[in-house]
Amino acid sequence: MFVSFFPRPKLFFLSAAIWIALTMAVWYGFARNLFPETEQPVGLGTFVVPSALWLYFYFALCALIFAAAWQLYAPHPWARWSILGSALILFTSFFQVEVSVAINNWYGPFYNLVQAAVSKSRPVTLAEFYGQILTFAEIALVAVTVDVITRFFISHYIFRWRTAMNDFYIEHWPKLRTIEGASQRVQEDTMRFASTVEDLGGTLISSVLTLLAFMPVLVKLSADVTELPLIGSIPDPLVWAAVIWSVAGTGALALIGIRLPGIEFFNQRVEAAYRKELVIGEDDVARAQPPTLGVLFTAIRKNYFRLYLNFMYFNVGRMIYLQTDVVFPYVLLAPTIVAGKITLGAMNQILNAFSQVRSSFQYLVNSWSTIVVLISIYQRLRGFEAQIDDKPLAPIETQAEPAS
Repeated sequence: MFVSFFPRPKLFFLSAAIWIALTMAVWYGFARNLFPETEQPVGLGTFVVPSALWLYFYFALCALIFAAAWQLYAPHPWARWSILGSALILFTSFFQVEVSVAINNWYGPFYNLVQAAVSKSRPVTLAEFYGQILTFAEIALVAVTVDVITRFFISHYIFRWRTAMNDFYIEHWPKLRTIEGASQRVQEDTMRFASTVEDLGGTLISSVLTLLAFMPVLVKLSADVTELPLIGSIPDPLVWAAVIWSVAGTGALALIGIRLPGIEFFNQRVEAAYRKELVIGEDDVARAQPPTLGVLFTAIRKNYFRLYLNFMYFNVGRMIYLQTDVVFPYVLLAPTIVAGKITLGAMNQILNAFSQVRSSFQYLVNSWSTIVVLISIYQRLRGFEAQIDDKPLAPIETQAEPAS
């Protein structure tokens, strides 16, 4: 799964983590002070101030040094896609977070302008109002352009990864052809694995970057919130509230959905058995007879019903949590809002920053269904790799399905 696309995967990912930590330490300890940040303008100017341009150059330089080092140490035919492609995806994830920060900075002056117009505390002209709308449109245009180009690139990145896996497994096909559902694992699971890993990995990176970008914003905005309901006054109240609420919800939902990966694996197994019988029946009239197909389809029905039941109580917990999550920040801000200690612009900035930080901590909550599918695909492809290495198959490959 990884050795086909990345050079020496275990060492590669370990070195990538160390290199990222090192370059971040250099950036925050020294490099960013070469072009210190002034007050950021609201709008497109955010992306072209000297400090931003210096950061883009620094990122590109670090990525090229890392890629060149690996190319010298362990040349790999897919290195340009796996290393430089991953670096580009990392950069675009960072840039999209910067777009979110730019929009959050826009919230303050825009909603303060709305408040001034509604309360008639000062004259507001149509030119001022439309000027703020135009500023948002400029930021949104940049966001849409980067997002479309990124999605196009990621589509090619995923297919290259699938190609690398496909070539690797086809090379060992004589050993793999005897495994249950071998054709499906090569034809379908490779593509699903590459796309799912990229999706989850990209979301995780985006969550971490969002957390790093918005946590200082939330700490700064917490100065406007003096107390929390039932708790009273504490340092950085919004930060603590976001962390505790998100971690508690993630832990609870992970516990509720703990059985789902195994059920999804069995689901793929019974589907593969049914598909195989139908394919053989296309050429052999003695196969794919109604009694046999009936037995195989009954196994599919039982497993799907088991999957639906488990997803039902998982979704009950998930939806209760997410619906409560909508009003949770308003509950936290209630004393501050009622006391009139906050403006409309500041409130919207807090709500957006709080939502971004909270969503970063809720990565598992929002991705658990996808993680379930990924674990199932991973277990199936691990069976391939065990066969290639002449190792015993994982117990789940021969394990009987649980009772309905």
